[in-house]
Amino acid sequence: MTDNRNTILAVILSGLVLIAWQYFYNVPAMEKQRAQQQAQAELQKTTPQPTASATPGATPQSGGAQPSTPAANQQAQPVVARDTAIAASPRVKIDTPRIAGSISLKGGRIDDLALVQYRETVDPKSPPIILYSPSGTAEPYYAEFGWVPATGVTAKLPDAQTAWQQDGSGSLTPTTPAVLKWDNGEGLTFRRTISVDDHYLFTIKDEVSNVGNAPVTLYPFALISRHGTPQVSGYYILHEGLIGYLDGLQEYAYKKIDEAKSVNFKATNGWLGMTDKYWASALLPDTSAQLQARFSSNPSGNVHTYQTDYLLDPVTVAIGGSATANARLFAGAKEAGVVGINFPLAGHGGYNKELSLNHFDLLIDWGWFYFITKPMFLGLDFFYRFFGNFGISILLVTVIVKLLFFPLANKSYASMAKMKSIQPQLQALKERYPDDKVKQQQEMMEIYRKEKINPVAGCLPVVIQIPVFFSLYKVLFVTIEMRHAPFYGWIKDLSAPDPTNLFNLFGLIPLDPTTIPVFGHYLALGIWPIIMGITMWFQMKLNPTPPDPTQQMIFNWMPLIFTFMLAGFPAGLVIYWAWNNTLSVLQQSFIMRRNGVKVELLDNIRSLFKKKVTTEAT
Repeated sequence: MTDNRNTILAVILSGLVLIAWQYFYNVPAMEKQRAQQQAQAELQKTTPQPTASATPGATPQSGGAQPSTPAANQQAQPVVARDTAIAASPRVKIDTPRIAGSISLKGGRIDDLALVQYRETVDPKSPPIILYSPSGTAEPYYAEFGWVPATGVTAKLPDAQTAWQQDGSGSLTPTTPAVLKWDNGEGLTFRRTISVDDHYLFTIKDEVSNVGNAPVTLYPFALISRHGTPQVSGYYILHEGLIGYLDGLQEYAYKKIDEAKSVNFKATNGWLGMTDKYWASALLPDTSAQLQARFSSNPSGNVHTYQTDYLLDPVTVAIGGSATANARLFAGAKEAGVVGINFPLAGHGGYNKELSLNHFDLLIDWGWFYFITKPMFLGLDFFYRFFGNFGISILLVTVIVKLLFFPLANKSYASMAKMKSIQPQLQALKERYPDDKVKQQQEMMEIYRKEKINPVAGCLPVVIQIPVFFSLYKVLFVTIEMRHAPFYGWIKDLSAPDPTNLFNLFGLIPLDPTTIPVFGHYLALGIWPIIMGITMWFQMKLNPTPPDPTQQMIFNWMPLIFTFMLAGFPAGLVIYWAWNNTLSVLQQSFIMRRNGVKVELLDNIRSLFKKKVTTEAT
């Protein structure tokens, strides 16, 4: 049964390798996808971009006009530099602690946003993250609000070409809203008040007054438009694309919505938008509003325009009367404390709680195993508030996980210790019944029964470690709090792989081995993966050498295989694995001594070197 236990352990570890490799870090497939995305990006640079607008489109069953995206044959614009496009129209400056940008008075769009607290690289002098860009640039991305007419209404309404006037002057700040006005010359006056908080929430109040000679029925709308298929991470565990909570969570990757063309929803208490790995843009209508929502993809040549939009119930503006429509826009980083984390005792209410939103915390992709992922994040965040370092948080959370499973691990290691103590008896059985495997198994089971040994118990520490491993991987991969979070020394970003590399002598040779064609992605082996491999090797050597040559080979090669497999994973995950291995060696050694079993770690290591010396001597 010792052989069976070792085989089960090897199968579990091998399964972990296959899952991690095939689904979460399939490098060849990822490189192929990146190459396709780069080719598409180059194509976008030379392909004219269309301009989306909120002009009347197809008429829904209710009789209102849905805000439309450009048709495939719409006249295209030449691509211009972002700064040029911004300078081409008068603007209202946006100035908040987290956001810098402007609102275009042409069309009244929010189409220029930069997240000043986040940089493109770990270098604090690198450019800030650009979220929104105007139409006509290489990657237009913006939000638009307004009115569309009911069937039969011919009144002139503001659109993408409307020249709004600012009422007053000054920048949009958390304390000073921006007010825009436009008169259609036919009796309708439009007034838009835009406010922003000190995080990422815009509040838009649209008012229309009617001094004309007839009542007017209008539908309030809001949309987010994005031109061109953005480059995504492409990982199985992360959703990037169109998202919303519309009678349930709705997630459409860009490829999926390209195939569907358009998807319509009717919902109450919903929200919708687009999400990247760390950033998002979402429309947050009033929770009591009846929404006619839509996800759509519209091709213009080789470029697709993606849009999420909604219509509210119509309002009729009587002669001498007025009407108001309210909208909200989230545009920024997916910080858990800002978005909100819906979990007991979380302490992160954020917009999800403050605005009584419907599962807005799902804007962060916690995954199916959120009941493990969220507590893992909360634990890391808790210790970060005390120590100011997520690397230290990972070490402390690992200790807590060890303590939580200490009783179960103790039983497991105690069973393994007893297994070692009966090795002479098991060896004697093999010698007594060399050709009778059935008799060997029967006698082994009898010994296990008398000694109260569970031969499978040794696999439990590994089984326990697997969900913890993946939950930490998920947290490191999807939460922005881990982005560019440093540890000590050369680790400047716990969410990125160890930047050092054995194959260029840790920077002494001016060469990046990972750029070598065909097999370069296998040559990413930093200091922390090597440390992890050594700790795993120590853990393997803590156990006696398996008698079966095949199992012996598997266990000898397993640390090396895992060293290369985990080398490209986030450094925080590799640090966790190395620290967990170290704690496991200490814990197992303590339990073995307490059970009167000799710790064979040093003896096994010495015997390995003795074999090498003997081989060389012969």
